[in-house]
Amino acid sequence: MAGTDRTRANASVAGAGGPVIVLVRPQLSENVGMVARAMMNCGLGELRLVAPREDHLSGKGPAATSGAHVILENATVHDTTAEAIADLNRVFATTARRRDMVKIVQTPRRAAGTLRELVSRGERVGILFGPERAGLDNDDVALADCLIEAPLNPAFSSLNLAQAVLLVGYEWFQAESDAPPEQVIVNGTRPAEKHELLNFFGHLERELDACGFLRNTDKRPGMVRNLRNIFERAGLTEQELRTLHGVVKELRHGRRDPAWSEHVREQTPTPD
Repeated sequence: MAGTDRTRANASVAGAGGPVIVLVRPQLSENVGMVARAMMNCGLGELRLVAPREDHLSGKGPAATSGAHVILENATVHDTTAEAIADLNRVFATTARRRDMVKIVQTPRRAAGTLRELVSRGERVGILFGPERAGLDNDDVALADCLIEAPLNPAFSSLNLAQAVLLVGYEWFQAESDAPPEQVIVNGTRPAEKHELLNFFGHLERELDACGFLRNTDKRPGMVRNLRNIFERAGLTEQELRTLHGVVKELRHGRRDPAWSEHVREQTPTPD
């Protein structure tokens, strides 16, 4: 899934106040770059690195951001996890393994709501992500107030670093997103109004009466309702209705050029 439209709202990083993403001992600069990209996707702007193995601004790191280089360039490097989280009020830690500790464990969706509430109260929050190979160790987990565990396939719940950040970041972003769960992209036209739909029904039914399709008087009301329901479910646009009017008109009067009609029939595959 690709695409960036910088003319739309929220196109820039609005990371002020959002969770700080803390990568503990990341191994590859490329992975850090992909994390920066995931953060930009979700409107997260502050990245901190604890004892990274590679310079995050070298190698494949910058290219892996796919345009989110500002996050990578502004990332700070720290010697220890304790140093990286020192100015935060609350810290969450991501893990796929249950630890021998008493900790509150939340799903990413529940954690997103909790984080939003904490931020609304003016608290500074952060989320810890562990090294690529083994995740956070127990000493890092012990620093967290709460754990985040994604309910994935219990037999295979391992995520790569960028996937983990994207999953948690997505839930954070969606917790305050006003995007409708479903919408129709009409591309310059508009949804058809009921009077336009009824006008089309009248046109279609007149022609079906004229050609004899609705000749059975007893079945006609049910057939008309079925046809109308088909087009009602389609959620037609004004442009689509005009196209359908043209289709019905053309079927009524026939193709003006018989040679062209024969050519089309020859080129049309026959259903198996």
